[in-house]
Amino acid sequence: MLTITLPDGSSRQYADRVTPLAVAKDIGPGLAKAAVAAEVDGKIVGLDTPLPADGSASLKIFTRKSPEALAVMRHSAAHLMARAIMRLYPNVQLAFGPTIESGFYYDFELPHNLSEEDFPAIEEEMRKLVAADEPFERLEESRAKAVAICRELAQPLKVEHIEQGLAEHPSLSFYRQGEFIDLCRGPHVLSAAAIGTAFKLLSVAGAYWKGDSTRQQLQRVYATAFWTKEELDAYLAQLEEAKRRDHRVLGKQLELFTIDPMVGQGLILWLPKGATIRGVLESFVKEELAKRGYQAVYTPHIGRVELYETSGHYPYYSDSQFAPIEMEDNERYLLKPMNCPHHIKIYQSRPRSYRELPVRLAEFGSVYRYEKSGQLNGMTRVRGFTQDDAHIFCTEDQVADEFRSCMEMTQQILAALGMNNYRVRLGFRDPKSDKYVGSDESWRRAEAELVEVCRGLGIDAVPEPGEAAFYGPKADFVVTDCIGRLWQLGTVQLD
Repeated sequence: MLTITLPDGSSRQYADRVTPLAVAKDIGPGLAKAAVAAEVDGKIVGLDTPLPADGSASLKIFTRKSPEALAVMRHSAAHLMARAIMRLYPNVQLAFGPTIESGFYYDFELPHNLSEEDFPAIEEEMRKLVAADEPFERLEESRAKAVAICRELAQPLKVEHIEQGLAEHPSLSFYRQGEFIDLCRGPHVLSAAAIGTAFKLLSVAGAYWKGDSTRQQLQRVYATAFWTKEELDAYLAQLEEAKRRDHRVLGKQLELFTIDPMVGQGLILWLPKGATIRGVLESFVKEELAKRGYQAVYTPHIGRVELYETSGHYPYYSDSQFAPIEMEDNERYLLKPMNCPHHIKIYQSRPRSYRELPVRLAEFGSVYRYEKSGQLNGMTRVRGFTQDDAHIFCTEDQVADEFRSCMEMTQQILAALGMNNYRVRLGFRDPKSDKYVGSDESWRRAEAELVEVCRGLGIDAVPEPGEAAFYGPKADFVVTDCIGRLWQLGTVQLD
């Protein structure tokens, strides 16, 4: 006997094995018709996934109103696009096809250089596949059988991924739709008709296999999909408006900044007019910091690797940092990826009394991150940038007041810049993960204080488990700009 608990707290029991779709039909034909995907015990699954034979399980049914359903549909659209491209062009090698915030992409290796001129033919083939309405069929195979299937399909990239990237998995899943079979964990919609025809191929770019610049370059096709043509048209209009407001174009026209290949990708050169704007903003923030009792500090642009190993940043974020600089005395240095350890060392430079607390240290600190070339984008994704960064050292009973002051300052600066359309996202830990440091009690107390402060400020903050840093929860200010794009502009972090 299986007991299923629904989101409203009610439960249903089944003696025979059922699927989420069967449960939806049991609840009502309207829900079954609207259902797109489901969540079972916190894991998103397809509607045809068998539920446990006995015991208990929690179940949510996702309809088109759910963002989770849109992500599942877009994942299925990525498969549809890959299948269409394989029908149109010979010798296509499949890499990966995930969903992203605004749609999806798929990476391919093929002799034909794809361009926007190819998009209409690909989209027409996709529409034919939607009309055929073939089901997405999930297959579970052993690792050995999975390798054999990918070899038979002449898909060496998939073979490599199974043998090297998925070595710890004893079994793997595929999804089949007609002649198309792809290694994929899913989930997907039940059949192609659920995708509809409100999709659009957007662009093609280069991407290295598994992000490794020493490996072959693939062709990445970006696309998006929505439930209705009206939603798609609105998004495409937003993209056109974004092109008109492209900061890279405006920055050049207004002589604000430049990026020179001789200096390096992702490294900004501020021109005199841009430097003037930056200087005004810095003066504004410095005045506010001084009013609130912050002390200005300066730290170097490099530090010993051991500093970041001790802080925990180097092992956790080593993939996004520049390679260490090897010195002749066997010392290793890093371009500073964050300011935190340097500020801690300033605090530790002499003994402190509790009477001195809180100690507030602030710096416009320049930091450096190794972003892959395909991810760089003007001034929004760079390899070197300057943070208005501060660290506050306080007692536990001062945490709430200090957190509240940081939140108020962030609100004040956003308001002064006319950025009033934002939400606050609380990054909490995932209790199922072991990546976090600190006791359960410390995490519970910290998260509870963040919620209480936001409530006191009238901020409708939304907790998101799994979004915390490894050392503590945080509050992110997510600003919506004038054409509907989301930007994370400001973080208050509690360690």
